[in-house]
Amino acid sequence: MEKASHKIIQTIEEISLNAWPSLQQILYDGWILRFTNGHTKRANSVNPVYTGTTNVYRKIERCEQIYIDKELQPVFRITPLAHPENLDRILPKAGFEKKDLVSVQVMDLSSFQPQAPCSIRFGEEFSLDWLDNFANLSGVSLKEQEALAGILGNIASRKYFAVLLKDNRVISCGLGVLENQYIGIFEIVTAKTERRKGYGKELLYNILGWAKYNGAEKAYLQVVVNNRPALNLYSKLGFRELYQYFYRIKVT
Repeated sequence: MEKASHKIIQTIEEISLNAWPSLQQILYDGWILRFTNGHTKRANSVNPVYTGTTNVYRKIERCEQIYIDKELQPVFRITPLAHPENLDRILPKAGFEKKDLVSVQVMDLSSFQPQAPCSIRFGEEFSLDWLDNFANLSGVSLKEQEALAGILGNIASRKYFAVLLKDNRVISCGLGVLENQYIGIFEIVTAKTERRKGYGKELLYNILGWAKYNGAEKAYLQVVVNNRPALNLYSKLGFRELYQYFYRIKVT
């Protein structure tokens, strides 16, 4: 990996962890352990981001026990920055199975031209109204909503909670988180009956337009590699893959 690429990946990793905060975390010899009552693996996994001095096998065992004690499945999030570099060769021997390959994509906003405003309702602070709309569209459980509310309420950076309306009915919603001239795109969802009609694109254009007006120079997002409709949409907008990450989950 070239040094410039390493630096960009580190930047994206840092701001994306800030944009999607866990309710609790432990710093352990260069690794960040995140806990949010099981809602999303991003907020409930070990992030081995820095070098350490403790024996790696002992660290893995200790992390595993911490998650078990919290009644959570032990999960490692493996990025190109994972330390030590041979960690992904060690974890399978400890019973951790590879799952959920994710593409991290970026877009340069220098030539991005915002479109005329569509029927959007937005706010820069988290609200239960936005969460209700998201839950109705995505079908997340009540337990997950409680954890998600904690995540969204703890975001320290500037936020843009958007919903797109059609005939006074919410049909799409999403979140943008702005930090250091980067806008992160999260929780984009459209009603099942209204998908592939351009509403997701309209919503994204609105979020990106707000971000560029407020100083954003680049955008980033994370999408699982088997989500072909989403990948096609992001590609048309101008997003390009920067790197991939995946999870190692303890097989029980």
